[in-house]
Amino acid sequence: MKQYQEHLKRILSDEDSDYKPNRTGVDSISLFGHQNKYDLSDGFPLVTTKKMFPKSIIHEMLWFLKGDTNIKYLVDNNVNIWNDNSFQNYLQKEQLDGSFEMYSPLWNEKRDEYISKIKEDEKFAEKHGSLGPVYGKQWRDWRTSDGKSVDQISKVLETLKDNPNSRRNIVSAWNVEEVNKMALPPCHTFFQFNVRDDKLDCQLYQRSADMFLGVPFNIASYAMLTEIFAQQSRLEPGNFIHTFGDSHIYCGTNERGKFYKNNFESLKKDIQEFESPEEYKEIGGWIDIMAPSERVGEEGQDHISAVLEQLSREPKQLPKLKITPGKSLEELTYEDFEIENYDPHPGIKREMAV
Repeated sequence: MKQYQEHLKRILSDEDSDYKPNRTGVDSISLFGHQNKYDLSDGFPLVTTKKMFPKSIIHEMLWFLKGDTNIKYLVDNNVNIWNDNSFQNYLQKEQLDGSFEMYSPLWNEKRDEYISKIKEDEKFAEKHGSLGPVYGKQWRDWRTSDGKSVDQISKVLETLKDNPNSRRNIVSAWNVEEVNKMALPPCHTFFQFNVRDDKLDCQLYQRSADMFLGVPFNIASYAMLTEIFAQQSRLEPGNFIHTFGDSHIYCGTNERGKFYKNNFESLKKDIQEFESPEEYKEIGGWIDIMAPSERVGEEGQDHISAVLEQLSREPKQLPKLKITPGKSLEELTYEDFEIENYDPHPGIKREMAV
């Protein structure tokens, strides 16, 4: 996973990196345009410089492939990655947005009540658990202008078997007509498959990439998807190629964010000259002393310190992914996936910018 580590370093040191405010209200250090390649024969690219939770990755991918867009399946399986987006979408639909400050103790309390209702009340979940026509809907039931349904996943699997040299093996989640109906417009917008020497490659274009929380998840998710499609097509997994639009590291709000704005150019120059992992930990310690504390209710929005901790750690050997053979796509369940020999560094907790 050195590709991921080098990408983090580039964002913090490249001359084209920039400090940017954004939609979430949590400022970021951003870089536009980058690409990483992972050879899946080297192992399953699950980040080892912090502990990841494969359970969430597997359940979300199965949720996508089912065409589901309601968080109840995820909530019932104790997968919480969409909770904040779904709750914020619910507040907006009920015209309650702004009733309490995001991530305040009251906001957190109301979100937890909402999630409990999703889990316990079928009718409430059916009415209020939908995220709109997000990924799974577009993958399995893209609606054309004349109302016809297109199952992009099935079409690609058929083409991989019948015409493996096709350059049209593309699945898109960016439906211009429906993007405004989604709780969150697709960040990983479309992917394309390529067959070479009986190996299956997948390239993903990701328009917006939260490098600390989202991207490690996305890497593993699409590597897993590649292995699923390879197995379904009787091919070997090849490369996963990850192409980025805006890749960014969140750096906090208010005075914490301003600290990075005022010091980013000097931090960039320092990091350009780093030669050892220990130097990242040292500059992280300097930030802990010099940077203003995050405001109450906004703790964990600064990901820079977490990224510096990751960069101070050496990546470990990659694990292996095993998928039960002989099952159709529709027959696959959580129990059909196993991650072997995953031995990561300890976890690092931070909050998501919604």
